[in-house]
Amino acid sequence: MAQRVAVNDVAGFKKTSRVRVAVRLRPYMGKEDEKEEGPCVRGLGPQSLEIVNWRNATETLQYQFDVFHGEQTTQQEVFLSSVKPIIPHILNGQNASVLAYGPTGAGKTHTMLGDQEHPGVIPRAVREVFQLVRSQENNQDEWESSVGMSYLEIYNEKVLDLLSPSSQDLPIREDKDRNIIIPGLTHTHLSSFSDFHTNFVPASLNRTTASTKLNQRSSRSHAILQIKVVKSQRVPPYRQLTGKLYLVDLAGSEDNRRTGNQGIRLKESGAINLSLFTLSKVVDCLNAGAGGRVPYRDSKLTRLLQDSLGGSAHSVMIINIAPENKYYFDTFTALNFAAKSKQIVNRPFVREMVMAPVNGKRTREEQEAGGSGEPQNKRLKENKRVELPSPHSPDDSVLNRLLALEKIMLGSPERERLNLLKTVAQSRNEIQKLKEKQKELEEKADMLNKLTGSQSGEKDDSDAPFFKTHVSLFHRKESTAAKPKKQQAVVTPLQMSQVQPLQQCAVVCKPSQALDKKKKHIQKISEGKENSGTDLSCVDEVNWESRLDSSLLEQSKKKILHTLNSGSLKELKSLQLIGDKKAKLILGWREINGDFTQVEDLKKVEGITTKRFSSFI
Repeated sequence: MAQRVAVNDVAGFKKTSRVRVAVRLRPYMGKEDEKEEGPCVRGLGPQSLEIVNWRNATETLQYQFDVFHGEQTTQQEVFLSSVKPIIPHILNGQNASVLAYGPTGAGKTHTMLGDQEHPGVIPRAVREVFQLVRSQENNQDEWESSVGMSYLEIYNEKVLDLLSPSSQDLPIREDKDRNIIIPGLTHTHLSSFSDFHTNFVPASLNRTTASTKLNQRSSRSHAILQIKVVKSQRVPPYRQLTGKLYLVDLAGSEDNRRTGNQGIRLKESGAINLSLFTLSKVVDCLNAGAGGRVPYRDSKLTRLLQDSLGGSAHSVMIINIAPENKYYFDTFTALNFAAKSKQIVNRPFVREMVMAPVNGKRTREEQEAGGSGEPQNKRLKENKRVELPSPHSPDDSVLNRLLALEKIMLGSPERERLNLLKTVAQSRNEIQKLKEKQKELEEKADMLNKLTGSQSGEKDDSDAPFFKTHVSLFHRKESTAAKPKKQQAVVTPLQMSQVQPLQQCAVVCKPSQALDKKKKHIQKISEGKENSGTDLSCVDEVNWESRLDSSLLEQSKKKILHTLNSGSLKELKSLQLIGDKKAKLILGWREINGDFTQVEDLKKVEGITTKRFSSFI
């Protein structure tokens, strides 16, 4: 297995490392300004410079940095004083990064790449890495080192592989150790500096560039070169140190009013300025130190630079500025950004992997290479095969294989299907038991009806039971397995009771509008077996009003008459069967003909028939 050793556990390393900031002033290009003002920036020493105060031209603003490179500084001096001191950390298992920042046309790409006569930071740093690797291999025989490279660009918020131009936008991920990784990014092994030159030069030509009013060959994307050094120990305990060097050439911030960008160039400029604005927000949050959220994920650039700013890398930031007055505000902004960046503190650590004896288990590298994407069932099968006993006992071996196969089968959706079938079988058994119980209760009810029928001699047909019905006593729907189980109520058979005469019951009869129909209906009911032997006196009643008290009827008619004569529209609508339309008709009739003398005058209103009046009463 492997473990990571923090920098605190390694002697000779500091717990924290501040971001080093170096400012490089580009030589003055072209003629002096029309106002003959000359350069707006000048150096005061090896670590300080001053710029004209835009609020008051008679004053200047001074800045102090780790290193200041003037106009006469060579590429070699920039590399020796700012970049070379952090490269040995890579061979000790730590990360390092170099960032070139500044406005467009300030010389960032020249500082990082250079030319054939004056190579920049990138070729010098890679050559220094190979020299350190060779010297350590010669002095330490028990160690061997391997060097590899990856090269990408961020164009319009898309991560593109420069070593493989045909690739599409690559995702950015974070592993379990919180390291930023890019799946699918090409990693090329390097054996010498010439091998690096062979791969790097064609990849650099794949980077997106274009011409603007301020720069003939302006970079339209952020380029990030990664050099990875892995040191492995040949003898126990087989330690492994992994260090990475990030060389970042950022695209410059642009003022579209001066660059004249249009169309695609304008879109590229917007993406560049947005990512640089997110970078400045990250620097502000790191300087605040309140422990709040740092917006690394707001841009792919800051996501990739998460290790360089506030992370675990030894970082150097080279700020490129221009002395011309037309670049004044760009230079002023870059210096303020540099002043804030030098306050960022990183916490580097040593990435050391201590390889333990294998003992029949796969190593971490094997799991990452082939075990991460395998299905879980397949890994279970392989583990079961490894754990099988020796072939001297074939019966036990076959039994163990069957048990392992059964466990795998039960861990699949087949297990859920078996549980569902079991539940359905239990529900069916419960339904069958309920049916049998219902049948027993029906038999008991039939026997009780026969006994009570034989004892009653008042009827002519002594064999027929007193209470008959064509509906079964228990008519229930069959329950299903999907419904929840409820406690079933046990219904006992109906007991015999003497039926009371209908004269003593509260019988509500309808109004005598269709007396013939009513008589026929009551006659049919009287023919039923349930009402045999009962007295239906309501059939002989001709008028339903005879069932009511005369005083009560008169009192009700007086109230209705009073409402018809003096009631408002709302009060009329409160009467039965009187709606908004009928109430307005009553008010109109009352205005024309005067008050109602009796309730029966309501029939004279248009739309109120005799049948409706009867229902109204």
